[in-house]
Amino acid sequence: MVLKALDIYKLLPKKNCKECGDPTCLTFAMKLASGKGDIDKCPYLDLNAKNILGASTRPPIQLVKIGVGERRFAVGEEFVVFRHEKTFYHPPGIMFQVSDIWPAEKIESVTRRVGSEHFVRVGTDLTFSGVAITNESGDPDVFSKAVGVVEATGTHIPEVLMAADPVVQEEGLKKCGNFRPLIYSATKDTYKPMCALAKKFGSPLVVSAKDLESLGEMTKLCNAEGITDLLLDLSFPSLRDYVPAATEIRQKSISRSAPELGYPIFLDTTRYEMQDTALVLGIDKYAGVIVTPALGPASSVATLTLRQNIYTDPQKPIQMNPGIYPVGNPGKESPVLLTVNFSLTYFTVQGYLESSRVPCYMFIVDTEGLSVLTAVAAGKLNETLVRDSIKKFDLENLVSHRRLIIPGYASPLSGKIEEETGWKVLVGPRDAAEIGDYLQKEWKI
Repeated sequence: MVLKALDIYKLLPKKNCKECGDPTCLTFAMKLASGKGDIDKCPYLDLNAKNILGASTRPPIQLVKIGVGERRFAVGEEFVVFRHEKTFYHPPGIMFQVSDIWPAEKIESVTRRVGSEHFVRVGTDLTFSGVAITNESGDPDVFSKAVGVVEATGTHIPEVLMAADPVVQEEGLKKCGNFRPLIYSATKDTYKPMCALAKKFGSPLVVSAKDLESLGEMTKLCNAEGITDLLLDLSFPSLRDYVPAATEIRQKSISRSAPELGYPIFLDTTRYEMQDTALVLGIDKYAGVIVTPALGPASSVATLTLRQNIYTDPQKPIQMNPGIYPVGNPGKESPVLLTVNFSLTYFTVQGYLESSRVPCYMFIVDTEGLSVLTAVAAGKLNETLVRDSIKKFDLENLVSHRRLIIPGYASPLSGKIEEETGWKVLVGPRDAAEIGDYLQKEWKI
């Protein structure tokens, strides 16, 4: 059962001693309730309280780290079934599949692409996570050479070693075992040698079974071998089985009714005919690591955008960095249009400005990601912010005029902005679709 902060508080000593690092026992209880506290930091808890709190406050889904260095990533440690309840924290690692029967040049090409390719969206670099090397040859030496090709690129990206035979798996691990690759996978027949390899190289391990009950049994067996960094393989024969299985795992994990299923999910989309569909389902429905064939440019952008949207905190809108953004090739006499740093507003306005073919500057101020109407109502968009932003971004030296176009919904601020900044304020349209016509008719120096 999940305990609320007040339930946890009742079990604490209520000394407010601050030895845990928090100012009060209630603050400590709130941290524990959110899964971000450590019960061992309280030196006065009795054994019974520790047992109760340990079972109810540890993350319901195990945090598993894959890879090392700058490109490492973590999956798991989620706390809700639905994103709107709070947020999802750890986006899935998306791994491009390569095969050990491919020519070395092809393996190297895919690896270097993952290592260098990135897209920038709303100020964030979006990248794929790593490569998954599959053992199609069945030969330990061939598999080892393929892993060596990946390592030789120097990209330092995380890897999944997909070899069912522990002997083959060990040869691959000899090449990259120090870099915490993900081992795929342990079955009821191979879990002991696979667990031994996971323990030897300090790597996380995927467990495979025919159904959820069997997966739960597998995690218990691996736990008994000392392995707790596990992922559950949901690459079932039929894709239609994925969504109900993934949903059941998430629900039972969050409710703690089946702690043996409290691990991130692994999905291999290469098993299915509708691989794009499998990829989307994995991102939408709880997958922690997804293996996919290398994607084309359009699919790559769509996939990374979807992942970013699903794993963005719904309580914190995606924001643009405040500043001055040129549209076209503006000059000293070009118009300056003020707007907020809510990403949807930015891209909507930018699109209409580009269509107007009027060179101009977008002047983005920091309203903490709020839209124009909300920012005005909340006082986040005000004359002081505009004045300070003009100075911060040296707008006065960028243009020769002193005229500022503000959004129609910010019209109540026009007089105050003029008084505070000394700039003449022009009130633009409320609808971004009318910006082009507005500039054509109203902008004259």
